[in-house]
Amino acid sequence: MFAHLPQLNSIRVFDAAARLTSFKEAALELNVTPTAVSHQIRGLEEKLGTLLFERRTRSIVLTPEGEKLAHIAYNALQQIADVVEEISDTQTVLTVCTTTSFAAMWLIPRLDSFHSRHAEIQVVVKTGERLEDLQKDRRIDLAIRYGQFDASDENTTKLVTENFGMYATKKYLQSCTRIEDATLIDTIWQNPNLQPVSWKQYLEYKNIKKKESKIRYYDQEHHVIQAALAGQGIALVSSLLAQTALQQGWLEKHPKGEALEGLTYYMLTTARNEHSLKVGIFREWLIDELATDA
Repeated sequence: MFAHLPQLNSIRVFDAAARLTSFKEAALELNVTPTAVSHQIRGLEEKLGTLLFERRTRSIVLTPEGEKLAHIAYNALQQIADVVEEISDTQTVLTVCTTTSFAAMWLIPRLDSFHSRHAEIQVVVKTGERLEDLQKDRRIDLAIRYGQFDASDENTTKLVTENFGMYATKKYLQSCTRIEDATLIDTIWQNPNLQPVSWKQYLEYKNIKKKESKIRYYDQEHHVIQAALAGQGIALVSSLLAQTALQQGWLEKHPKGEALEGLTYYMLTTARNEHSLKVGIFREWLIDELATDA
């Protein structure tokens, strides 16, 4: 019945190349060489008697025939993956993509709570500041992002809108309580599309004069928190990310410090896994944990 169909592996290689529009990227995803990907695609084209990609100098583009096959191949492979995961007795893997700071300061310290409830699900955390394309990279099940929440997107779930606080060690606050005299620790936001919450913004609003040399900058929030833990000054940082340090008594709120409104953490999925059991379980746990910290 299916004797005329190409081998499943060649369809899998084609799907990766079609999604990523690159033989090189497909090779990285499949952990093979670009030459192996090219060979598989060429063999598939010969079997089908048609070109699936238009080869250009530095890119590939799907032909109309390739577009048709790509759509069907993607859906078929996803259905196979879902069923295999459902009936398999092996541990399910859930890959979460998020920012380095959120992973280091909030998510990873709490994953033991998730694993104690759901030992059958192994959570893999992928970090970075570049926005991953979940439609192209099927290895990622969901992303936790920060910014302006768009309620009209049916594939997003609002998690929590955070505040920014002013935190330092008890020893530092005892030695230097006035913001005017303290060393201030701040984050240089990497995303130019987001309105930053910064010491400079706060000082201007309060009309406080301060030398620029008394403000130290880092490009990651977890570096800011680490600097505060080392007693280097007062950090203006997400209350959510500082939660563990506050609970452990490593940092304290500035006695006269103010809370500044931040942006929103939200969860992003895709239509293909919106109803996935493992995604639903993780979403429920995530919302519960964040509600506890709010």
